[in-house]
Amino acid sequence: MTAELVRGQNHPLTQNRLEIRVSAGAPIVAGATLSDDQGKVHGRDWVAHPGAPALPGLEVPRQAAADHRLAVDLDAVPESAHRVSVLLALPTGPGDPDRFGAVAAPFVAVTGLDGSEVASYTITDLDAESAVVALELYRRQGAWKVRAVGQGYAGGLGALLTDQGLPDAGALAGEIGEAVARGLARTAAPPPPRTAASGASAMVDTGAGASVAGAALPSTTPPRSHQPPEPQSPPAPRPTHEPQPQAHASTQTDGTGPVNYTHPGRQAPAPPAPAPTSSPGAPGQPAVPVAGDATGWSMDERLYNQVWGMFEDLARCVAAYRSAVDFADSRMEQELDKALSDPRSRIGGQGDAAREAARTKHGRLVDQAREALDRDLAQLAAESAVVEPALPPAYAGWDNPVWHAYRSPMEIPMALRLGDLQLPESRGLGLRIPMLVRLPLERGMWIDSGRSGADALTEPDELRRRAMRSAVEHAARLLAVYPAGEFAVHVIDPAGSATGALAPLVRAGVLAGPPAAGMAGVSEVLARLIQRVDLVQMAVRGGAADALPPDLDTAEQLLIVNDFPHGFDDRAVTRLRYLADEGPAVGVHLLMVADREDAAEYGPVLDPLWRALLRLTPVPDDHLADPWVGHAWTYEPPSVPPGSRILEQVLEEVARARREQGI
Repeated sequence: MTAELVRGQNHPLTQNRLEIRVSAGAPIVAGATLSDDQGKVHGRDWVAHPGAPALPGLEVPRQAAADHRLAVDLDAVPESAHRVSVLLALPTGPGDPDRFGAVAAPFVAVTGLDGSEVASYTITDLDAESAVVALELYRRQGAWKVRAVGQGYAGGLGALLTDQGLPDAGALAGEIGEAVARGLARTAAPPPPRTAASGASAMVDTGAGASVAGAALPSTTPPRSHQPPEPQSPPAPRPTHEPQPQAHASTQTDGTGPVNYTHPGRQAPAPPAPAPTSSPGAPGQPAVPVAGDATGWSMDERLYNQVWGMFEDLARCVAAYRSAVDFADSRMEQELDKALSDPRSRIGGQGDAAREAARTKHGRLVDQAREALDRDLAQLAAESAVVEPALPPAYAGWDNPVWHAYRSPMEIPMALRLGDLQLPESRGLGLRIPMLVRLPLERGMWIDSGRSGADALTEPDELRRRAMRSAVEHAARLLAVYPAGEFAVHVIDPAGSATGALAPLVRAGVLAGPPAAGMAGVSEVLARLIQRVDLVQMAVRGGAADALPPDLDTAEQLLIVNDFPHGFDDRAVTRLRYLADEGPAVGVHLLMVADREDAAEYGPVLDPLWRALLRLTPVPDDHLADPWVGHAWTYEPPSVPPGSRILEQVLEEVARARREQGI
């Protein structure tokens, strides 16, 4: 099954001979670099480009084109190279676009030699950038993985190569441009542009996940220049012969056909495992939603993919609505300007009639857009009402009855719920999308106990208490979804200010040790976890995992740090940064509760630490964005219902399972 990646997400590679396929709406240059474990390119002989297309284990195209295939043999990549970065850049010839915001969003897919997709990534949110690191293949614990990067550079290929540590990056970028120009001079002229009648059909999936060129692709923000339909048609129900979810997106037309906001990657064929299909509704009505109506080899995987499908559907139907409203506003302004530009129309009833007509048309367009949005939201709300009760504990909210029958699991789930996401347009229906992250965790978490714009009136002490309660609930959920003995929690509480919040974990006896207090306790816990990181890293790099000390705890480790930087000296801060950078790769994760302003005295020294952590908040806050259209989503932290003892009951079951394992 294809892994549809978002920026920053990675996926394991099980094959060593691969193709990387690139599709864009205009000719682009494709290249690649080899770099060491620090991401540094050692010289020109580590750069594959149209002028020098072959490196050991790597070959790139010799000229600019709208579609590319790069050949990769990971077995042949030099041992000193730890990363293979795929680069895309715009040609610099006359008449060529000078920024990615002016062309279709590039689509990149990693495939096997038989053409089967392993992972895909649509690079969105590019604007002034003219070069981008699309994705990277990297070594991790003796195996290869692919990560979606999407890092753009407005300074072009020279700035990109400079950032990777190449000394003569500017000169090499110029030589690449000359090689591309020579290649274009040898190519045939491109076909004539599509006419308006054929333009609409260009915006569909080509069958291999690649998007055809067009002014507005499904992976980008819906264009604001298209006129909304009069009237809009209801969203098509999910077909019963395709188990994967389809977007509930509204459509807009400008007389040439509908603009489809469905993501091309969502059209991939389903794996052999059958999934429940939506029941056909009454004539003219959408299909009745069914839990698990998505691709996947297991019910948990299908539910995970279905939740992500709902997330994307909500993002795109709201984008269509906002685009339609923007168009209505723009057209009303144009009509009013036209009516008032003639001095004769400003006197008498002619101007008033023109203004009234413009406002009436505006209201009708907005009402039509809202009607389509309400229809889409109602369909999503119905799907959410079916999916939420079917979620397993790892995906479920604390108010879900599934927790009352909780038993310690035998396997690690594929994802974990960290809260809920919603948009302003969906609040009226109470529609929330579970925020799921893959396990094992790829990065640590930071619960921001400082004041946010969404809750500036809450007292600082109350924010700190809420932040620590949120950290305890996240830790309890992690302990609950891992099999007994496969997850351990440590706590650093230098001043002992979190005693009350930590009480459920302490009473249940599920902590790896008492909360560490004072500078001595901070130093001891950090030293112990760093030793574990170093030992595991050395064992993995040396291929001697069986040589680890017998008393070493090989379970995943979570370190909760409260009230940072209180109790931390410079050495402890350096150790904490080391854990944030190196820990996740070997199963050591941070969960920090901190106000960034409290650590302002460290200046930019701590910037890499904050960037390495996923920022969460103890109160609702709109600091997260989706990977498709970039909406600002309101994040709502998970919370135990008032008066409920479900958290204590779950921790008691975790403790019982640990006792049975002799832990």
